[in-house]
Amino acid sequence: MSATAELVPMGTITAQLGQRIEVGDGPKGTRLLVDVTSVEVESDRLRASLAATDAADWLTVGSDGTVGCVDVRLTLKTDDGAYIYVEYGGRADMANGLIVTAPTFQTGDERYAWLNKIQAVGAGSLGEDGVLTYSLYEVVLSRN
Repeated sequence: MSATAELVPMGTITAQLGQRIEVGDGPKGTRLLVDVTSVEVESDRLRASLAATDAADWLTVGSDGTVGCVDVRLTLKTDDGAYIYVEYGGRADMANGLIVTAPTFQTGDERYAWLNKIQAVGAGSLGEDGVLTYSLYEVVLSRN
């Protein structure tokens, strides 16, 4: 028996990117550290913003410069006071500013415990102003 996946819209994430530090070429490619200075999450089940100033993308760009490997970690605070840790990896089309990610969530707050159980997918676009906007989806599995 196989499984299928449905993408159910969750909302939007808007992030402002800040300072970019180039660490240099390493065995996996060029490592960049990109600060995330603000985050806003808007959905019908959750409203949140960046809780701390330690959010960043530890991006690695392949040797030909066309593909970036996203590695983001951040903490959100909901509008009703819950903290949610978010981490995601993914791939970035460096030429077109398009990004696909696979966020997971961790929280101890019972109101948002449902986040601990889901896999999300983000479809993102980076603007020239350093604003990254994701459409966020929950992956819902079912058996055929």
